[in-house]
Amino acid sequence: MRKLLSTNYSAGSFTTAMLLLRISAGVLMLLIGYDKLVNFNEHLPKMINFMGIGQKVSLILVIFAEFFCSAILIIGLFTRFACIPLIVTMCVALFKVHNADFFGDGQTATLFLTAYIVLLLVGPGKISIDSMIGK
Repeated sequence: MRKLLSTNYSAGSFTTAMLLLRISAGVLMLLIGYDKLVNFNEHLPKMINFMGIGQKVSLILVIFAEFFCSAILIIGLFTRFACIPLIVTMCVALFKVHNADFFGDGQTATLFLTAYIVLLLVGPGKISIDSMIGK
């Protein structure tokens, strides 16, 4: 019981937690991006024209972030760089599309945004390609 109430953690539990966060956020977002990739023409009319760059370019950038950056995130390669487009995409989704409705329609975007900010700040953990490259 004392161990459950402790605020101490081991390096192994931290590494496991970062791996779990990176893989779960990456896989879930990858599936969303894959749907947009294979159903490009159905998603195009629903896409917002962010900053006047056009719906098509906006959708391509969203697919890049949600599919390709998520794939890179899952394996832990250039993790912090991969998080930046994902953070921007989730900020646009939360603040522009869902009108900053953190606890309603924008709840999913809020959760993803939080996960990507944590990964940006903390890094991928020891079980990643980034860690292997660093050695």
